[in-house]
Amino acid sequence: MSVGTIANRYAKSLMDTSVEQNKLDVIYNDMKGVKGTLDNKDIAMLLKSPIIKSDKKLNIFKAIYSGKVDDLTMNFLKLIIKKGREAALPQMCDAFIQQYREKNNIASAKVITATKLTEEKLNTIKASLNLQATSFEIEEEIDESLIGGFILVMGDKRYDASVKHKLNKLRKSFS
Repeated sequence: MSVGTIANRYAKSLMDTSVEQNKLDVIYNDMKGVKGTLDNKDIAMLLKSPIIKSDKKLNIFKAIYSGKVDDLTMNFLKLIIKKGREAALPQMCDAFIQQYREKNNIASAKVITATKLTEEKLNTIKASLNLQATSFEIEEEIDESLIGGFILVMGDKRYDASVKHKLNKLRKSFS
């Protein structure tokens, strides 16, 4: 079975349980936090390591998350580790977040800019997208190599309006 299939199944189970317990928003915020923690290189290596026993991994996760996440989230993490599926945890977090956004009709995008955007510019970008979503989440990323402009990523679509991209196009046209 593929990692994506496993991740979707576990995420769906967590989604269903969190709806039953009326904790959907709490678990969503927990999973975003867990996903942020899993971006750490050391934690990612810990999850993938076959040498480190599951008891040790469980103790590390308890130390990181105890008191910081809901009991349902903690029990989910324990289950994942006990079943030996911790290597797929980042994909499970992504799948849960995606399922939550679909359920609540939340559109999401990533804006990459050379400098931090003001709230006014973010609102202008949101308005220009003209989406039929109930709400909208924008993730910001700073990449100074863009020089100016921005890159907008939504799903599998990418719109590059950066100065770096335009300069590269000019360079290619002169070649």
